Amino acid sequence: MSAAAPEAGDPAQLAGLIDVPFDDLAQLDRALTHRSWAFENGGVEPNERLEFLGDAVLALVVTDEVFHAHPEEQEGRLAKVRSAAVKTGSLAQVARDLGLGRFIKLGRGEAASGGHDKDSILADTLEAVIGAVYLDRGFATAYDLVQRLFAVRLADLAEMEAALDYKTSLQELCAARFERLPTYLVEDAGPDHAKTFSAIVSVDGRELGRGEGASKKQAEQRAAREAFLALRTTDAGDAGALEGPNVG
Repeated sequence: MSAAAPEAGDPAQLAGLIDVPFDDLAQLDRALTHRSWAFENGGVEPNERLEFLGDAVLALVVTDEVFHAHPEEQEGRLAKVRSAAVKTGSLAQVARDLGLGRFIKLGRGEAASGGHDKDSILADTLEAVIGAVYLDRGFATAYDLVQRLFAVRLADLAEMEAALDYKTSLQELCAARFERLPTYLVEDAGPDHAKTFSAIVSVDGRELGRGEGASKKQAEQRAAREAFLALRTTDAGDAGALEGPNVG
């Protein structure tokens, strides 16, 4: 007999975490139902329609927030900020911060392959949850939820350079300030299905930042973020900007 898929968390608990009092918790339960679980359980409706709806709600709210938060910015820059805020990696990180993975109902195979922490599944489920909130409680509640979930991410993006990507922004800053490019040293640990990565970014052998993550890319981005924000607070003429421990 094949093993059963692991139990997902209680939707009522998630409703409490996001501070949304659902009238119909079945909507939220549906938002948490991945197609792999639906297929294994007799054709139950998956969350894909809610994901479609939530994607549109999310885009509108983020657009509204970005538009009003940056009155001096032109359309091109606003579009870049919005795109960076709602890309799969950003949505997945918001979902991780919320602990959404443990509530997702996955089929056996998807669960066994680490589906509860896959960027695509986390991002899609977050959109479905937003769609469920919109259907159950209306646009004002959905707007408030997105605003709360994405406040830190949007504030983060406001600090970045035009690239809206910490690795690229750090590269541009180092090239302009030091005429050198940053390099990354990445190490991994743990079993194949649950590896963790740590990254050190340096310029000319001097450490500027460190980061950890569930992927090499994530660890490098977090190291780049630490380095970029540190350099942004350092005067461009400060010769001590590159002081720090040698990276061996």
